[in-house]
Amino acid sequence: MGGVSIWHWIVVGIVVMLLFGRGKVSELMGDVAKGIKAFKKGMSDEEAAAAEAAKPAEPVKTIEDQRAAGVQAPASEHKAS
Repeated sequence: MGGVSIWHWIVVGIVVMLLFGRGKVSELMGDVAKGIKAFKKGMSDEEAAAAEAAKPAEPVKTIEDQRAAGVQAPASEHKAS
């Protein structure tokens, strides 16, 4: 009990062939193959999009403070309190 031998699988295969016929089984296997191919294509497309997104973008350009660069601020900013 509990063990499944090759004879069990053969009987199951014969019953499936009788119920669905040879054409339906091959059609079903073809559909399964198409599904697997579509899944693989979707995964490769996702990996390609992730690789493209992971590419380093242009470096961020910053606007330096003119006072930090040694240029004096206009006189209006030097008001005494």
